[in-house]
Amino acid sequence: MGISHDSMHKRLATGGKKKAWRKKRKYELGRQSANPKLSTNKTAVTRKTRILDVVYNASNSKLVRTQTLLKRAIDQVDAALFKQWYLQHYGLDIGRKSSSSQERRRGETGTEEAKKSNHVMRKLEKQQRYRGSVVGLHLFAA
Repeated sequence: MGISHDSMHKRLATGGKKKAWRKKRKYELGRQSANPKLSTNKTAVTRKTRILDVVYNASNSKLVRTQTLLKRAIDQVDAALFKQWYLQHYGLDIGRKSSSSQERRRGETGTEEAKKSNHVMRKLEKQQRYRGSVVGLHLFAA
């Protein structure tokens, strides 16, 4: 049946070999990781990202315990791609410390931010006006 996530092939703590007392099961199969395209709530931006955890499922608590992915389940994902989009689209860096600590770090390393053209600055300001309040933006900082 292929690669499995069982512990029957492992050795005992003493170093002895375990006896295989049953055949492999379908639910023990080792499958590829799911990297689906997910989107944030209000921004209508979809990115292919890594799922870290299934947090809530309205239909069944067992699906949360078994980490089963279904539509409308609330998942915890790696937010790096959404942070990059937010920085590119609005010019705001989410999840950074206060600017004073950035200035101290910048002074130590000697690196400066790249200058943006006047056109880019006007474009970012226009997009900021229509940004509104995005629900759950604080979650990107974690």
